Amino acid sequence: MGRRSDHTRSELRALLIRKGQRLLREVGFARFSGREVAKRAGYTVGTIYNVFGSLDGLLAAINTKTFLDWAGFLRARLERAEDDRIAALVTAYFDFALERPHLWSAIYEHRLPEGLDLSEQDRADRAILTGIVEDEVRAVLPPDTPADVARLSRSLVATVHGHCSFAVGGSFALLDETDPVASALARVRESLAAHGYRNPSGN
Repeated sequence: MGRRSDHTRSELRALLIRKGQRLLREVGFARFSGREVAKRAGYTVGTIYNVFGSLDGLLAAINTKTFLDWAGFLRARLERAEDDRIAALVTAYFDFALERPHLWSAIYEHRLPEGLDLSEQDRADRAILTGIVEDEVRAVLPPDTPADVARLSRSLVATVHGHCSFAVGGSFALLDETDPVASALARVRESLAAHGYRNPSGN
């Protein structure tokens, strides 16, 4: 086992998050083990409690890292997008989840116990994703739109999330839905059109 002196506290935090995220991606939330994370990092499980306060603290930190990775994934896709950035955004949302189903699902499966809240930094990091969506929604609506862009963006995220959740869980197959991405995109376009959005692809 490694000694605490092997890493600084910040290095140890990053190491445990990295090892924990990798384990979570492999086995999923239900089979996640703090003891296994510590073992892979070369430390005892008590180190997790020393650094994060609890296993919930580690899971929250891992999920925040996943949010940051997700935001980076969306940005990279948008950088390569041409005219139809809304389609690129919706497709990227699905692709991230479908390529990393355990990590994506863990964001919504993990619940902090009563009395334990996210830090301000965690909240700010997680809000980056929603900020990307808001920026894209604002860009495709008329400058004088009366819409509450922040509220509309949250609603659109919920719409896409619902479709994505069904796709990741396999429920859409039971409903004979063969293209959940197209279905989610159509609903997003309909909502945006009600506020003056014009589909650049004409579809």
